[in-house]
Amino acid sequence: MGISQELHAIGRPLLEAQLAHPTVRGIARGDLPDEVFRSWLEQDYLYLLDYVRVFSRLAWQAPDAHLGVLVDLAYSTWHEELDLHRSLSADFGADLGGAVKGPACAAYTAFLLESAADYGNGLAALYPCMWGYSTLGRILAENPPAEPRYKAWVDTYADPGFAALSDRIAQMIDDVRPERAEEFFVEGMRHELAFWDVP
Repeated sequence: MGISQELHAIGRPLLEAQLAHPTVRGIARGDLPDEVFRSWLEQDYLYLLDYVRVFSRLAWQAPDAHLGVLVDLAYSTWHEELDLHRSLSADFGADLGGAVKGPACAAYTAFLLESAADYGNGLAALYPCMWGYSTLGRILAENPPAEPRYKAWVDTYADPGFAALSDRIAQMIDDVRPERAEEFFVEGMRHELAFWDVP
């Protein structure tokens, strides 16, 4: 069993807690109040801007075999995930340009940016977002919400291309075998759960 598979087993209870969270359940049903998703959307937009910076910082340290994946992830985050947020912002009245980080967002992005100072630890720290959203998307897509705005969100994270990128990060973690992978992964999972408590 590779390190990434061990991380999945360790992280599963925190993933189940995300699935049970009222925000995620509201997305799954398609009846999450607009103001809650608007707040989440603004916070996640700010988070993703720093997520691109994390990929870029790791790319600078990456072995040649990993470099393209990190560049692809930075590109897809900027052009696909952030475009989704921009496209949804008008429907929910989100002010992406004027948003200010709440405590959960500020803590999470600080953790990721600091973790990225070390290549292996940085991979383990960012993996909860990749693995978590890919898994959440796949599970929610089994019974997708009828509400089209929330279905678009689910479809993005259920996309096989997103799952493939997540799998590639898992392989990179297995290649590097960071000694503190569990510590950084669990901390990232805790931040993921806290992030659903939108301000």
